[in-house]
Amino acid sequence: MATFDYKGAQFIYDGVPVQILSGALHYFRIVPEYWSDRLQKLKACGFNTVETYVPWNFHEPQPGQFHFEGMADIERFIQTAAGLGLFVIVRPSPYICAEWEFGGLPSWLLAHADIRLRCYDEKFLERVDAYYDVLLPRLRPLLCTNGGPIIAMQIENEYGSFGNDAEYLAYLRQGMVSRGMDVLLFTSDGPTDAMLQAGSVPGVLSTVNFGSGAKEAFAKLREYRADQPLMCMEYWNGWFDHWGEAHHTRDVAEVARVFGEMLAEKASVNFYMFHGGTNFGFYNGANCQQRDQYEPTITSYDYDSLLSEAGEPTAKFYAVRDLITRHTGISPLTLPAPIGRIAYGQVEMTEQADLLSQTDRLSAPIQTTNPEPMEKLGQDYGFIVYRTRISGPRERQEFVIQEVRDRALVLLDGQVQGVLERGNSELTVAFGVPAEGAEICILVENMGRINYGPYLKDPKGITGGVRHGFQFLFNWTIHCLPLADLSPLQFEAASVQECPAFYRGTLQADEVKDTFLRLDGWTKGVVFINGFNLGRYWNKGPQQTLYVPAPLLRQGDNDIVVFELHGTVNRAVTFVDTPDLGSVTGK
Repeated sequence: MATFDYKGAQFIYDGVPVQILSGALHYFRIVPEYWSDRLQKLKACGFNTVETYVPWNFHEPQPGQFHFEGMADIERFIQTAAGLGLFVIVRPSPYICAEWEFGGLPSWLLAHADIRLRCYDEKFLERVDAYYDVLLPRLRPLLCTNGGPIIAMQIENEYGSFGNDAEYLAYLRQGMVSRGMDVLLFTSDGPTDAMLQAGSVPGVLSTVNFGSGAKEAFAKLREYRADQPLMCMEYWNGWFDHWGEAHHTRDVAEVARVFGEMLAEKASVNFYMFHGGTNFGFYNGANCQQRDQYEPTITSYDYDSLLSEAGEPTAKFYAVRDLITRHTGISPLTLPAPIGRIAYGQVEMTEQADLLSQTDRLSAPIQTTNPEPMEKLGQDYGFIVYRTRISGPRERQEFVIQEVRDRALVLLDGQVQGVLERGNSELTVAFGVPAEGAEICILVENMGRINYGPYLKDPKGITGGVRHGFQFLFNWTIHCLPLADLSPLQFEAASVQECPAFYRGTLQADEVKDTFLRLDGWTKGVVFINGFNLGRYWNKGPQQTLYVPAPLLRQGDNDIVVFELHGTVNRAVTFVDTPDLGSVTGK
């Protein structure tokens, strides 16, 4: 058993002063086989602490159905860190931001149209309590007060950037305390008056988040907490990317200079991120500071951090390690052996399954009067298909989806008419209808719920009416397509088409190593390897490759499935040994 607290401006661990030098690693963005490798590299860099968020939606995908296995085995991750002699800081929801889908909130909350998020709303807090009742008892044995490595836990996350409900924050604090979380509790916010006033909790340590201006940020923190240690809970040493942007990078010397400023202030610091990892599956989030500026995050969460997406030390790693060595006088530890990469080359996608002819195999049809959103139908992620018939003849008129979230492919009798995209008013669709009438089919992609800002409440699918001209269309058949299980699909020989389809091929691997998948000639879609959802690709970039960790592969045959929305003339993918995250821009 041990205690971690502070006295004046100094953190104290079991009676001994300590400076926290921490790096963020998200277990849910790294395959479990690599947790030890990434944590060993964190320690070899000179850090004494690892920090992680806990995404609620990853652990409770459906109400009352909890998941703590595989990549969700947070206890194993924390125990792995403990085995390496690292302290652990846990930031356990309900909201985490993290560029993660819905900021870690479970999508099923949105099935309740009247629920209010991140405030003292009884419906919301009832679900938080049920989650805490399962999560926190798992963490309790791992607290330092019980002999474990967890030294501190966060209340909410950057709440001052969202609201000012002090009663809500007090409720969360009491909920943690009453469930035995007797370690140091803290909040983290931006270094402004408004954020610190609204996000701090009386009697609880306040920390600040920033990427530069350390002296100014700490000066503002001192105005509110003059008798507490200085800590930057998120030092943004890199940045994340949205689809259609350039890849963000940050100068190594600048990162080291700002870190040096914090060391000069005798502050503690948590690098966000030390290692970013990957938004596997459909777990990427999105930004939306204004209603018409929806910006989904890419699959890679490389973050231009100290370790690359594939876990390799970058120039920042060595610059930061040198600073820590000079500051502490402790020689750095030896790095683990490199994992290794391989370029497997080209794989022909020899089989094909057209989506629209097989929707009944993937899900049962639902009949509704109006085109309902995903959450009302119990769906979390992926795609959703809406079908209806329209009588004819009709003249050419604009086809309008009054609120699509987030991207819709529109087909008339199986022929693509165009794409409608959230926040993109330049894209329009119009068509006429023949005398015999026609079937309208709308394939909508959930491209990631908003994870930060004023428009956090973000239901998916079609959330408004659908019109041809000024006439609303009713009586819809809906198929929910989370794509969690592709085994019902029936494949046949591949052909060249421009409709949504699954393409399948086989990778023969004599040895298994990390690799990267290129999809030159493909447009937009999702890739599955041996049933595991690698994530999205999109030719608008910036990223041009998907990271494939070796543990997802096996010696011999590997099943590759590409779900392509727009068709391809290539019908082949290529495994290379070098990542390509696109052209860069400074941040």
